[in-house]
Amino acid sequence: MCHRFVCSTFIMDSAVEAEKGAAAIKEQFLTTKEKFHEFLESGWQRQKGDDVDRDAEEPSREPEQKRIKLDTDDLQDGDRREKKRMRGQNKSRPHMKPHIYEDRRLCPYVIQERETKCIYGDKCRFIHNVAEYMSTKAEDLGDQCYLYNTFGKCHYGVTCRFAKAHVSPELKNLVNEDLYKSFADTVTVRNNLDKEQQRRLRKKQVCFKGAEAYLKTINRGKKPDNKSRDECCNVKAEETQSCSGDVASGQETKNCAVPPVKTVGPITDADIIKLRPCEKKQVDFTDKLYLAPLTTCGNLPFRRVCKRFGADITCGEMAMCTNLLQGQASEWALLKRHECEDLFGVQLEGCFPDTMTRCAELLNQNIDVDFVDINSGCPIDLVYKKGGGCGLMTRANKFEQIVRGMNSVLDVPLTVKIRTGVQQNCNIAHKLIPELKKWGVSLITLHGRSREQCYTKVADWEYIDTCSKLAAPVPLFGNGDILTYEDAMKARETGVSGIMVARGALIKPWLFTEIKESRHWDISSSERLDILRDFTNNGLEHWGSDTQGVEKTRNFMLEWLSFLCRYIPVGLLERVPQKINERPPFYMGRDYMESLMASQHVGDWIKISEMLLGPVPRNFIFLPKHKANAYK
Repeated sequence: MCHRFVCSTFIMDSAVEAEKGAAAIKEQFLTTKEKFHEFLESGWQRQKGDDVDRDAEEPSREPEQKRIKLDTDDLQDGDRREKKRMRGQNKSRPHMKPHIYEDRRLCPYVIQERETKCIYGDKCRFIHNVAEYMSTKAEDLGDQCYLYNTFGKCHYGVTCRFAKAHVSPELKNLVNEDLYKSFADTVTVRNNLDKEQQRRLRKKQVCFKGAEAYLKTINRGKKPDNKSRDECCNVKAEETQSCSGDVASGQETKNCAVPPVKTVGPITDADIIKLRPCEKKQVDFTDKLYLAPLTTCGNLPFRRVCKRFGADITCGEMAMCTNLLQGQASEWALLKRHECEDLFGVQLEGCFPDTMTRCAELLNQNIDVDFVDINSGCPIDLVYKKGGGCGLMTRANKFEQIVRGMNSVLDVPLTVKIRTGVQQNCNIAHKLIPELKKWGVSLITLHGRSREQCYTKVADWEYIDTCSKLAAPVPLFGNGDILTYEDAMKARETGVSGIMVARGALIKPWLFTEIKESRHWDISSSERLDILRDFTNNGLEHWGSDTQGVEKTRNFMLEWLSFLCRYIPVGLLERVPQKINERPPFYMGRDYMESLMASQHVGDWIKISEMLLGPVPRNFIFLPKHKANAYK
């Protein structure tokens, strides 16, 4: 009797352990892996007929934790090595650039129907014969072009994958003059990189007067490096003469470009209040919903979707300061701002005061932002091992030089995003926050996890509450595990000034509406598909409606779908609300589309993209950057 009781207890404990970490879903919706995929496949075949299944020959891209574990005794040495390589992040995934999907491309001079001929002539690597291009062009994806219907003109002409809507039988691009004129003076996207500015950056001909003046104060006693900056010598000489003239006449040196040096003696106004030629812009961050800067997925089309649902503050993706200083177009693209983003900032990553200060001065003079954020929370090895990201938290001297230097050249507020610390059980944010106040930051955002935790475990909101009291009167935003309005309400009960939403916005971008309206939104699959359609239109507007733009939009949509599939509809939950680290089991949705959106198979994500962007190219390859089971 006692033996049976022990056995039954062990079985019950094992069952509980098996369910640990899984979301509680109503029993009538639960299913098995085999039945789930069988249902999706049969439903897709009914919708598409007897089309050839492109995914039949592809290897399974399903997350590791949803595959049946093989017995390690049956594995050969080669299989063990292969299994070991499949663990972790997809760091060596193939990067397919969108332009490879089109063998022969039309010359931009021909696309834009310019009167002047191509300056490259016979040496041009693009096609100049429109008829020849049309013979090799992929089939159009639809009869309606979003760009033409919205703006009156599609700048991609015959290369547009929806060209039937605006190309005449003579292969001329049509224009709706009345609609086009209404947008003639409208600038929807700002912060574009000027070609002349890019050339000067590449030639190292840009002068950083403010940055150089600050760097002299921290490099005093060292020989300044004037290499590749000879054009600034005359300006610096004039500044030096004016400063020496002020000193000779007995005046204070507060008008000099060099910040005042700490001295022993009476305290002056210049010591307490730093005078600037123009007043620094003030931004009210209090009690706002902040969409976190999200690498890859936090692109401009996605931010537009979140703005529509109520995000108050948006921020561009993390940009490397060294790449910006080199004039890399792909890095400058991360700084672009849409007209709907009324409170917008950019996030910089760097580990040295010289590059960060110069980059801040460069952005201050060339782009339109409301604040600049320093990334001191990135946990990835590539950034951390160089001393950036979380590495800055352990390099207080360099961190101080970076903050003070950037503050000296910016006319907008400087903010900082940090984590609790580097090691899991060794929090250091509470020691750093009082220093950040002294250095002059305008906002601190604290992610309630350490670098070692990355995105696992539960965010420590008690510690965030403690740090918010230390930060006062500087506003401190809390970040971590916000997926429902109830999570947001609990976060607001702490002393934080506002909430930053990251993964929660990727899983359900309508979260901002839920928080503002204090409700659970049981959103339907058709409404979710409309959100993806909005993203598609935003992507075509941002990246283009030609083959390159369509495939780039598809690629970013698939990256986003790796997060969207984690959402479990409210009506299916046994216990509301869903927690961000709970794993969704296999379940049947209330309709076919809801089930398809719940799939964590990459082939099913591609099917969803094909509903909006047509069939994928024959040589299409996609492996998600972030695995769908990046949480446990």
